[in-house]
Amino acid sequence: MEKIEEKTWHSLEPDFVLKEINSDINSGLTTLEYEKRVQKYGKNKLTQKKETSLIIEFLLQFHNPLVYILLIATLVTFVLKEYVDSAVIFGVILVNAIIGFVQEYKAKQAINSLKNMLNTKTTIIRDGKKSLVLSSEITFGDIVILNSGDKIPADLRLLEVKNLKIDESSLTGESVPAEKSIQIVPEQTVLADRINMAYAGTLVSYGQGLGVVVAIGDDTQTGKIANMINEAVNIETPLTKKITAFSKTLLWIIIALALLTFVFGYFVHSNSMLDMFMASVALSVAAIPEGLPAVVTITLAIGVRVMAHKNAIIRKLPAVETLGSTTVICSDKTGTLTKNEMTVTQIVIGNDTFEVTGNGYEPKGEIIFQKQEYKNTNNNALSELLRCGILCNDSTLVHKNNRYTIEGDPSEGCLLVSASKFGLESNAINKEHPRIDSIPFESDNMYMVTLNPISTEKNAIYIKGSIEQILNMTKNSLDLNCNFEKLDKEKIEKQANELASNGLRVLAFAVCYVNKSYDSLSKFQDDIKDLNIHFLGLQAMIDPPRPEVIEAVSLCQKAGIVVKMITGDHKVTALAIAKQIGITKTQDALSGKEMENLSQEELAKVLNTTHVFARVAPIQKLQLVTTLQEQNHIVAMTGDGVNDAPALKQADIGIAMGINGTEVAKESADMILADDNFASIAKAVEEGRAVFDNLIKFIAWILPTNVGQGLVIMFAIFMGVTLPVLPVQALWLNMTTALFLGLMLAFEPKEKGVMNRQPREVSEPILNKEIIGRIFLISFLLLLGAFGIFTLSSYQGASIEESRTLAVTLFVVVQSFYLLNCRSLSDSVFKINFFSNSYLLIGVALMFIVQLCFIYLPFMNNIFHSAPISLQSWGLMLLYGLVSLVIVDFEKYLWRKKRV
Repeated sequence: MEKIEEKTWHSLEPDFVLKEINSDINSGLTTLEYEKRVQKYGKNKLTQKKETSLIIEFLLQFHNPLVYILLIATLVTFVLKEYVDSAVIFGVILVNAIIGFVQEYKAKQAINSLKNMLNTKTTIIRDGKKSLVLSSEITFGDIVILNSGDKIPADLRLLEVKNLKIDESSLTGESVPAEKSIQIVPEQTVLADRINMAYAGTLVSYGQGLGVVVAIGDDTQTGKIANMINEAVNIETPLTKKITAFSKTLLWIIIALALLTFVFGYFVHSNSMLDMFMASVALSVAAIPEGLPAVVTITLAIGVRVMAHKNAIIRKLPAVETLGSTTVICSDKTGTLTKNEMTVTQIVIGNDTFEVTGNGYEPKGEIIFQKQEYKNTNNNALSELLRCGILCNDSTLVHKNNRYTIEGDPSEGCLLVSASKFGLESNAINKEHPRIDSIPFESDNMYMVTLNPISTEKNAIYIKGSIEQILNMTKNSLDLNCNFEKLDKEKIEKQANELASNGLRVLAFAVCYVNKSYDSLSKFQDDIKDLNIHFLGLQAMIDPPRPEVIEAVSLCQKAGIVVKMITGDHKVTALAIAKQIGITKTQDALSGKEMENLSQEELAKVLNTTHVFARVAPIQKLQLVTTLQEQNHIVAMTGDGVNDAPALKQADIGIAMGINGTEVAKESADMILADDNFASIAKAVEEGRAVFDNLIKFIAWILPTNVGQGLVIMFAIFMGVTLPVLPVQALWLNMTTALFLGLMLAFEPKEKGVMNRQPREVSEPILNKEIIGRIFLISFLLLLGAFGIFTLSSYQGASIEESRTLAVTLFVVVQSFYLLNCRSLSDSVFKINFFSNSYLLIGVALMFIVQLCFIYLPFMNNIFHSAPISLQSWGLMLLYGLVSLVIVDFEKYLWRKKRV
């Protein structure tokens, strides 16, 4: 198929566009021409990327060093005819593979969501007739008719508009519907400001229009985003990277030790090749932490459950930990940092300014004048201005499901709320002054007019619109007490500019009183010069920050996380909100247009000091994320629209909005905010850090079991004596202790000050020197205790089965005491509330119950070659366990002293 030539259609006159495209506004394309163009350009569909087969994707889940180790363990145990153990280990591998496969499959639904966005029905003109066709059946040059509620089927150059407003928030991030016009705009105009264009997947919220298709399928802005999603690299999470590196290291250590054991036993002690092979197998089985992947998965799953209660829905398990590693959060503005509810905050009448309290659409708040509540009186300009906002309005304030929402334009809806705060209820006012006639808002006029009766003798013409237009038609103004004043245009313009400089959107209001004979607005525009129109004042509005976000941003900054705002909104508005929230204290902000003029090196430098990015295009959001990642940042990206999807997928953790987010954004993300609230991200970061802490605690706890067993077997072979632990007993130890003891660390409460420390360095290994030293300390204590009690028991004449049972049980006892040490990696065990993790106490109790079964039940003795032991032996082992706990606690004390 041939690609449609890209042109800056927004900078060309409508007639010239039609001529270039060879289409007709009245008759559209002919059927014959349509078929030719379909053959040439194809249909309005997104090209599907050739995907890897499901079988290959499933098999790739096994492509991991840790899985290789477990597969070796499965094979080894199978060779040893320990079929139950072999099945258990392989079952763990299989479950992990299925979970990973399902998660990846779901993530690929993002492209399908985009595809569905284009597959709606649309009205076109073809062969001079109106036709309703599937959006996929239109092509380059088709004439499309737009009405309120329609989804735009392709990218259009608008040819005719009538009060047309399009909700482009999913594509541009703009918080209010864009007002459309057919006027040309400069070639370099950013996408969000191209008022004469309509883009695929956006929604007509008001009015009508007519446009010609200038891009279809992959060539539309939505199609380009789909391609960016396809091209976005799947980033490995910090946990995945660290586990992979750790697993590779562990794999080579185990292979090296097994080989060393084989060579030493065969050449030094002249043991048979078969015996040395089985000894090497025993060492491998003992050293492999079979429970590690299962416990990692379960720990992350527990984190998922906890986060779900805090409105953070995790779609991909590793994302739980990634949050704890985050160094930069790139947040969208509208709906995430703000309420996505336009709110009037200031009213200006003459020289007087009123503050309006309360946030959002809930009509709770007051109007404050000179630090006191200003009460409702019917005979002043404020009540008239607010009444004008109610009557000259096409929106409705709706209360349902315990929530206030606006039906219509948010900028109009918030006027109903501000009036309600003054005691003026819109339903009552509209009933008292029913509309006689109206002139809807048009982008060419920039104002709206209504005619309403106000008494038995008079009607009133209420007008609202842009400052410029209202000032041009007014002759005088009213002060607060309704006294006429000379219109001071310069003063009003200065007031409006000051409000706008603080990120507020400003509307002007006016009124004209006429007699009853003036009962139509058909000649209003001709009569403007003759009418005595009074300027009432200004209402300034903004989408306010969520109150809890200010604290959440501060918390993130204390935790060493930089918060950046990346929005499709205007720079002034973005900067004003960013200052209120605490994201920045400077005037530094960068627009998408300014970004285009920067080299990659310049952008990288600017990113270090600039935290507000406004009017950015989808590809620029992606560029910002990748540039931060190149600087070794772990990037979390929030978003709700189609335009956010590529950056969400590219980020280390993509966070989509659950309430206002598009399906495309949700499918591209790793996490979904159920309440669309940035404050929930801060809570999730805190939980993510706690999850990683618990994972490190588990790894620090489990490795001594494996290292200790490996040392015991190696020492026995080097000494040329009987193995104190059999492979099947090693498997018993590894699986039961991981399940009943180690897993309980996943429930450990988060430690104090978790958000007062800096994020971990990306290059920092999963285990530091302190933890590695402790692992070898406990491993040595296990070697000393297990080998010692095995040798002592054998010397006293006990059977080989009883001696081995003692060695295995000593591992259980020492690991149980060491579990208490691992509740904190730095603090003393005696400073931790013993009962703060009841799961841990239950786990220890269950472990001792199953170990008693291992020791005293005859059928278990047959399976595991164990034997009953004496009560005196228990006393000796418990004493050794307690000594081990005190030794580790003293070692922690030395480290704490060294850090001071």
